[in-house]
Amino acid sequence: MPRTITVGLDGSPESRAAAEWAAREAQLRGLPVKLVHTWEPIPEHLAEATHRGVETLQHWTERIPREAAEGLRLHHPGVEVTTEQLTGPPAEALARAAKDAELLVLGSRGLSGFGGFVVGSIGLVVVAHTERPVVLVRAGEQAAHEHGTDEARPVVLGLDVGHPDEALLGFAFDAAARRKVPLRVVHGWNPPPYYAYGMALEPAVEREMAKGDAAMVTEVLRPWRQKFPDVEVVEQSRYGSPSTLLLNASKDASLVVVGRRIRSSSVGAHIGPVTHAVLHHATAPVAVVAHD
Repeated sequence: MPRTITVGLDGSPESRAAAEWAAREAQLRGLPVKLVHTWEPIPEHLAEATHRGVETLQHWTERIPREAAEGLRLHHPGVEVTTEQLTGPPAEALARAAKDAELLVLGSRGLSGFGGFVVGSIGLVVVAHTERPVVLVRAGEQAAHEHGTDEARPVVLGLDVGHPDEALLGFAFDAAARRKVPLRVVHGWNPPPYYAYGMALEPAVEREMAKGDAAMVTEVLRPWRQKFPDVEVVEQSRYGSPSTLLLNASKDASLVVVGRRIRSSSVGAHIGPVTHAVLHHATAPVAVVAHD
């Protein structure tokens, strides 16, 4: 069975924007969209006492995906749209749904007045526990597309030259190629640890370090430029915080692509600090690609 662009839907403006984004992505990839709605059944002893409330809940759980699917079919007639009802804790249900998806798309509430995301606990748990790419979309993204403001905006990739991963690089290059936009590769570097204790970088030393890091970025990207010769690549290797550089680059991006290493600690799976910062504060949709 072909994979789908799967959307976690809850009826909020953010999840509707995620569904719209997913439909546009499905057109680029030639894939169907699946809208999944999750709900936790009311315990039987409570359901008997609140029968009317259960009926109302069931009505909305059926209505939300049905109306969303109708809207997508109307605005995107070439995209196949299906719906699925899932039960159980939302984070667990969405993580299971992601296993059979090409992408999982979730909505995320914007920070009013500041720009960026408020990533809820469900979204963070799903991102940390699925090995499929997850994209988070703000409600404002729908309006931005309708006004054409995302046209020709680059895809931005956060690159760690110490641990470059093919899944992450392939996702970013493919996204840029499908959108026919440039790929802006951002790499932030910092001096060796002993400089953190009050030793300032001499200009000559900083230039040499910058030159070395830029050369590593170029070398990592060389085979990918050959695989995607039509993608314009802009390399940005600068001294400073990777999070800050990525957040600045996100202001003009159509999509920000970051990685998450698949690993577990004594407290369970987690998201790295750079990806965590980008998820909370980027002003563009963010794709998190899990990798080894």
